[in-house]
Amino acid sequence: MIGLPRSTYYRRPREADAHASDADADLRAAIAQVQRDFPGYGYRRITRALRSGPHRANHKRVQRVMQAMLLPPSARRRPWVVAEPDAVSGSWYPNLRAEIVPTGPNQLWVSDITYVRLERTFVFLAVVLDVFSRKVIGYAIGPTLDARLPLAALDAAIESRNPPPDCVHHSDRGSQYSSKRYRERLVEAGLLGSMSRAGNPYDNAHVESFMKTLKHEEIYPRGYRTMADIITHLPHFLEVIYNNNRQHSALNYRSPNAFEADYALTLSSGQISTP
Repeated sequence: MIGLPRSTYYRRPREADAHASDADADLRAAIAQVQRDFPGYGYRRITRALRSGPHRANHKRVQRVMQAMLLPPSARRRPWVVAEPDAVSGSWYPNLRAEIVPTGPNQLWVSDITYVRLERTFVFLAVVLDVFSRKVIGYAIGPTLDARLPLAALDAAIESRNPPPDCVHHSDRGSQYSSKRYRERLVEAGLLGSMSRAGNPYDNAHVESFMKTLKHEEIYPRGYRTMADIITHLPHFLEVIYNNNRQHSALNYRSPNAFEADYALTLSSGQISTP
């Protein structure tokens, strides 16, 4: 009478189907928890993060569940256009970055500055990263955009790492980094200066990638309104979440601190030697 096959009319959900539905519900809750802590994670990093808990699943299942949850993809960003190179100025260093593939810490540092929009004003953040481990080794936050800000970040990095004389410090050609005081501080610390080509952010890709992560996983979701918000939350993200917990695909899905700890352990065991 209703035009359905007899098997369809009498079909009942199987126990296995109900069990799978319950398991997916638990997995959805676990995925949501990971994304609350790391909103920029895709299904690959989430799969890795789930392996440390009771909700183990392969990447295909995690991807399927995330698609069913209608989680929005990362926003597409406008590609950069590389400007033509210009003549080398006396205030600029040559680009040494392309010649270096770090095999250990304190061989290549990268620096940059970004802004954080508050409710009524802006504040600025300068960072120094160690490219080998992607670790934030120095940072400074301030209301003004002059050379004192990256100098404070540089001093913090020098104090925490005590770099060897052949460590390369790379930055863009911003006026803060090409200032006389900043260049003098590099010489005092025994650091080799290096700068990107004009208008080419790809030469400083590691720190540009970090700034994207910082804004999409911390600044935009949290919506800082006051300087008190910055002081309360931003150091925690840099020192605890990013350095100690966030997975990096380039580090075989380890955090910067875990990667450096594994390197130190391998070095002490004699499996590798310092360059």
